[in-house]
Amino acid sequence: MKKSIFLIFGIIALSLMGFRATNQSIRKVRTVVIDAGHGGHDAGCKSVSGKYEKNVALDVALLVGEYLEKNFPDLNVIYTRKTDTFIALYQRANVANRANADVFISIHCNSGKGAKGTETFALGVHRYEENLEVAKRENGVILLEKDYQKHYDGFDPKEPETMIFLASQQQQFQSESLLLADFIQKQYIEHAKRGSRGVKQQGLAVLAGSNMPSVLTEIGFLTHPDEEKFLTSPEGKQYVAGSIYRAFKNFKQSIDSKK
Repeated sequence: MKKSIFLIFGIIALSLMGFRATNQSIRKVRTVVIDAGHGGHDAGCKSVSGKYEKNVALDVALLVGEYLEKNFPDLNVIYTRKTDTFIALYQRANVANRANADVFISIHCNSGKGAKGTETFALGVHRYEENLEVAKRENGVILLEKDYQKHYDGFDPKEPETMIFLASQQQQFQSESLLLADFIQKQYIEHAKRGSRGVKQQGLAVLAGSNMPSVLTEIGFLTHPDEEKFLTSPEGKQYVAGSIYRAFKNFKQSIDSKK
């Protein structure tokens, strides 16, 4: 009951904040946070041959950062992790918030029997049932965190109410988040020649805590033999990282050119 009351008042309050701030947007892109999903004892999904999501995501994240630092010397590039360490979801968002970041990009690998393709998520509850399994899997990391009840106010990451509450928090940045997500998916198709499952919206905790345009991108299905081969190869990682870099470049140009 307590959780439900807090949820209702939280949504009302955040909705009012979103109403006042809906037309707000970042003016210039000067700082970006690159988040390699999972890490440490949270290995993420596992391929048939024993490759772990945490390692693939980290390799791609470091490559993305390398491309950004090389081509945008004035850009402040920050990583939530650069080694195989466990970082709680709320801490990942806090890294971006403390740095006053303008963009947050979280990199993951997908899993699912027979499924393949890339997809990028912005925060929301749009088409809830279709994307529920991704949200449950990514938000389920909360349960691996020590004292997660305290950090997330006792919310159950598998409850629909939790995802609705999380999604309401980033309403003011939704348009920019969707723009970035769209740029990323287009580059997966054009640059990396990968299949696209499209841009989607879901209540993902790692995005909800960030106070800037944020996306979570699933770079492919590690559980699919062909995609595993591509994602774990040096060339495949370069193509994926290059796609994210190109998408960020287009996003930065779009935002920076606004009056």
